[in-house]
Amino acid sequence: MRSHSRRSVDSWGKGAGMSLVVEVVRSGFVESTHLARVLTLDAAGTPVDVHGAVHVPASPRSSMKPLQALGMLRQGLRLEGELLALACASHAGEPYHVDGVRKILAGAGLDESALRCPEDYPEDRTVGEKSRVTMNCSGKHAAMLATCVLNDWPLDTYLEPVHPLQRAIRATVEELTGERVAASGVDGCGAPLFFVSMLGVTKAFRALPLAAPGSHERHIFDAMRAHPEWTSGTDRPEARLMRALPGLMLKSGAEAFDAFVFEDGRAGTVKIEDGSARARTPVTVAALRNLGLTSPDLEPLAKGVLSGGGRPVGEIRLR
Repeated sequence: MRSHSRRSVDSWGKGAGMSLVVEVVRSGFVESTHLARVLTLDAAGTPVDVHGAVHVPASPRSSMKPLQALGMLRQGLRLEGELLALACASHAGEPYHVDGVRKILAGAGLDESALRCPEDYPEDRTVGEKSRVTMNCSGKHAAMLATCVLNDWPLDTYLEPVHPLQRAIRATVEELTGERVAASGVDGCGAPLFFVSMLGVTKAFRALPLAAPGSHERHIFDAMRAHPEWTSGTDRPEARLMRALPGLMLKSGAEAFDAFVFEDGRAGTVKIEDGSARARTPVTVAALRNLGLTSPDLEPLAKGVLSGGGRPVGEIRLR
């Protein structure tokens, strides 16, 4: 990726720079392409890469979970370590994830019947049946319910935008992004979805490690980077990226969104325009590298591998 000269990111204006082109190459032939929007900021908060319309509203989907969890901590939620990471997770439904969700619920005097997320299968269908507790957002929902219990708020309506919990979360999102929510909708799990810019999401992620030690923001950052498997899954690309770069916190969202921040404030967001997740990780690795964040363990994630007849026959690469 080409780096831009350093200046305030707010000076770039809408659509600064063309979107990146990602090629899907099979047997030497480019059979498909994807476009990617990318924004990265250095440790001082100035732009390194700006590709595509990073100032216009986007749909970060589950990349917003750390901010949602922050809103819950501010309302009194008391979770630490792996259970706090699970509250920020899009988990794979592995047995330890499910056990953790049940612990969060039990701590609030509830069981999984209180969850209002839809039923879904775990990522590995051999380890569980379809249920609400195996749905990938159940950690967030359990934390939402626990927050409601602490505040004596209604449980049945905790997903409604007018509920005190969701109003508090929205206020947190607007504070950290520095933006008014452009629009709201319904995420796949039924929770409110807030549309903000990639610039806003990147600023919000930077605020987490740069906050004072002991703050709620730092609790989120420290829990996620210390327990990467709890935020996604044992062998998910997100966990592998965080294990490769121990100071990194990264959260993926549906429709091919990534948001990340390193412990010194280097941060970025990635959005594949057509929502294809296969292009997301190679672009994110390239963005990390351009920030000077490298590791040999990133190499297997740098280019998606295409198979044919059970053997590698191509790759996903940036043009």
